[in-house]
Amino acid sequence: MILNYINIFIYQLKHNKLFSFLNILGLSIGISGLVFALLYWNDEQSYNAWNPEKENVYQVLVQLSDMPAWSDCALFLKPALDEDPNIESILYADSWYQKDKIIYKGKKEFVDKIINVEQNFFSFFPFKIIQGDAISAIKDDSSIAISDITAKRIFGNENPIGKQIKCFDQLFSVRAVYHIPGNSSIAPNAIIDKMKKLTTSGMTNPFILKLLLKVKDPSKVDLTRQKLERIYNHDFIVQLAKEAGFTAKEMAKKVGHFTVILEPLSKARLHSIADGYPETRGNYQFLMIMMGLSLLILILSIVNYINLATANAVKRAKEVGVRKISGASKGDIISQFLFETVLTTSFSILLALVIVELTLPYYNNFLNKNIVLLASQFYIQLILIFIVTIVTAGLFPAIYISNFETFKVLKGNFERSKNGIWLRNGMLIFQFAIAAFFIIGSNIVYQQIKYLQNKDLGFKGDQVISVSLNFPSVDYQGKNAARNIYNKYNIVKQQLSKIKGVEQISTGLIAFDGSDNSISAVLYNDELFKERIIPLDFGMFEMLNIKIIKGRNFDRKLASDTINSVIINESALKLMNLKDPLGKELVIREQKLKVIGIVQDFNLLSPELKVPPMAFYNIKMFGMTDKINKVYAKLNRDDVENTIANIEKLWSKVDTEYPFKYDFVDKEYARTYEAYTKQKNLFSLLNIVVILIALFGLFALASYSIQRRMKEIAIRKTLGAETNALLKELSKQYIWYCIIGFLMAIFPVYYLLNKWLENFAYRIEMSLIPFILGFVVLLILTLIIVLSRAYMATKTDVLQYLKYE
Repeated sequence: MILNYINIFIYQLKHNKLFSFLNILGLSIGISGLVFALLYWNDEQSYNAWNPEKENVYQVLVQLSDMPAWSDCALFLKPALDEDPNIESILYADSWYQKDKIIYKGKKEFVDKIINVEQNFFSFFPFKIIQGDAISAIKDDSSIAISDITAKRIFGNENPIGKQIKCFDQLFSVRAVYHIPGNSSIAPNAIIDKMKKLTTSGMTNPFILKLLLKVKDPSKVDLTRQKLERIYNHDFIVQLAKEAGFTAKEMAKKVGHFTVILEPLSKARLHSIADGYPETRGNYQFLMIMMGLSLLILILSIVNYINLATANAVKRAKEVGVRKISGASKGDIISQFLFETVLTTSFSILLALVIVELTLPYYNNFLNKNIVLLASQFYIQLILIFIVTIVTAGLFPAIYISNFETFKVLKGNFERSKNGIWLRNGMLIFQFAIAAFFIIGSNIVYQQIKYLQNKDLGFKGDQVISVSLNFPSVDYQGKNAARNIYNKYNIVKQQLSKIKGVEQISTGLIAFDGSDNSISAVLYNDELFKERIIPLDFGMFEMLNIKIIKGRNFDRKLASDTINSVIINESALKLMNLKDPLGKELVIREQKLKVIGIVQDFNLLSPELKVPPMAFYNIKMFGMTDKINKVYAKLNRDDVENTIANIEKLWSKVDTEYPFKYDFVDKEYARTYEAYTKQKNLFSLLNIVVILIALFGLFALASYSIQRRMKEIAIRKTLGAETNALLKELSKQYIWYCIIGFLMAIFPVYYLLNKWLENFAYRIEMSLIPFILGFVVLLILTLIIVLSRAYMATKTDVLQYLKYE
């Protein structure tokens, strides 16, 4: 019997090449889209899955009033945590990843992802220890543990245990080599413990270190959270009030309310409210969008298959009739057609896996990942896709075909039956609705991203590059470190200014990649405001074309501008409600500064957020020059490549230990909405896929529908009907289907895209244009397919359809 089914299937393949090709291709595209989404889903869900402590490890996050949460915590929490009976152990860490060179036998390797943590780190993240042991891995401040990848880079095949290496201008002994078993929220290349100095000198700093807790009973963790919250909202507020000369009640009103969040490691990757861990958060919204759209496309592919299968049933009606006369039961007919669906689905899955394997490098580049196609990692999901596809795509056509009335079919009257036509038409309308959803949606997403790309950011960064600057570690030590670094920076400025093509040079503790969302306290008339405080060198505003809308800029000729002057932006002006701001005194870092100017608002953060209130002061103030780590240079447009090449030559002498690294400021900012650009690209790609699948179905269905009406067309032509009238008659039902499908898509696309646009502080307003354009595109594509098939039908020789009448 199976052999007979296979022979029939092969026969159908040979005699219905187009139908078979469209079926297999349509299903394979839908399945490959879902496989891609599953690979991404599995990769994101695998973060920390290997870690047996993931349910017991919590990160402490702090949120102040309605501000975004942050992960820097206070050391004064330690005594309370030590007394908490539910806390098994606590782990402080120093701002996660650092970078430095590791020197071994004169060989230098630049290593990033170096973390400085307490020695119980491996009890929180029990990486697999390949050499050495976890207990002594970072037992003191002269011990270091390195990853197997780092060990291979530095030592090759040599045993690293006990070897002396130099890092951060200090000798370390390698005590352990570890392997990270899977995706981890912390994935360091090297681990050290130099926390003792920080934990003894930083007790008064409220937000300095990362803090992880390992609890005994996760169900009681809220008691710990409440205790920490009380410390912030009482003890810390009392301390601040005492220092500032206010009552605790007044200070609490000025500062706002602290909320403590204890976030489990198991939810850190996809459901965190902050970028708490160094490997940052996954984009849960993007993941769900990809999964949702991929499922939608697979449903579309299955609907397309059912449509084609039921339409093709007309050709196979007599085959079914003969088999029934020969004694085949309804169950036999269902089994045969289900078997054919199994074979078609098998071919489709194989083709889908080939498509995935060939395009995986581009997909990895798109996601900035290194996903590998290993069937063993998702074979259960693949089997589930296989079963669901067979049941949904094969069962209904099989039942539909098995219900043909034998004698009506054998008499040749089947083509006049309306069985199943309502379902095929309904599914075609559903395809039109999905296609309309994607066409309109991709248009709206494109417009929003284009709006962000063209929006006036308040600064011009297309000619400005930021160059990483590192001086030897010894320069950052001692009482005169700030002055020494500033002097060296000035020498670099002089050298840069001599390079042809360099127009302006400046610096500042400013980041355009959206990574710095820190806030500080600004006092005005004894009222506390939360603002972003940014130290800048002279010339930074001019270089970036940031406009001074009132007052003046910092002036090199005025000594006061490096002592007691401040410039604020428009958002700060509104926040503090300053009527006549110039000359007003603000208190920053316990020092009175006079407002000398107002700059227009400009973006530094992701477009999801509004421009925060900002205050700017000279970088020499408060001894901030030892924090200089970038130099900004504005380049002449004429010969950018040569200018950068000359800067690189200079940098090989200025920064001898680190590779030359630069970025254009506008591109740096563009990365703040990179995830949304990817969503736009994904929507555009899937839009093409959806339209192609829908057109496959429309093409096949129109072909079969018109084929069934060929006798009618022949009679109409014989009676003198014109081609235009015939085309109108044959295409009008599809125009109605297109209209109904479009109307079905309007509400979902409006609701879901409006929710998506709510992510942005700066967004377009949804207009009628994308909807009108979507309908026009859908209608034109429909008419092209249907009219082309209808026109071919009207040109067919009518005699072959009337010669037996």
